[in-house]
Amino acid sequence: MDRTQISESVQKAVVEAVGAEPEEVVPEATLLDELGAESIDLLDILFRLERSIGVKIQAAQLAEYVQGGIPDDEFGDENEIITERGLAQLKRVMPQIDMAELSGRLQATQVMGLFTVDNLVDLVVAQVEASAATAAA
Repeated sequence: MDRTQISESVQKAVVEAVGAEPEEVVPEATLLDELGAESIDLLDILFRLERSIGVKIQAAQLAEYVQGGIPDDEFGDENEIITERGLAQLKRVMPQIDMAELSGRLQATQVMGLFTVDNLVDLVVAQVEASAATAAA
């Protein structure tokens, strides 16, 4: 399954889970803020992707992907503001973010509001590739 097919599957899953119009589900649209997805919708999207693509992604994996294995106390400070190390990780998985604008201001509770359809496609592609590598080994 290539990126185009995965992208189409993600778009369909998002449309069905949140009730958005297909033309609204563009790569740069944020799942929570722009498309109005709630946490239950994210679970629905992941379930729909498992059924259509065959790769299982749990909600915890979504958070782990975003945080990149950085411990909570290093990802955010005592005020729950994302640290420079945390921002660098976010920039890897969400290249669209403006680190200069968010530096010292991004709260942990706001991170998933920046997660786009394309970021989800990247995650699914990574999971599909990891599953294929495991199966080949």
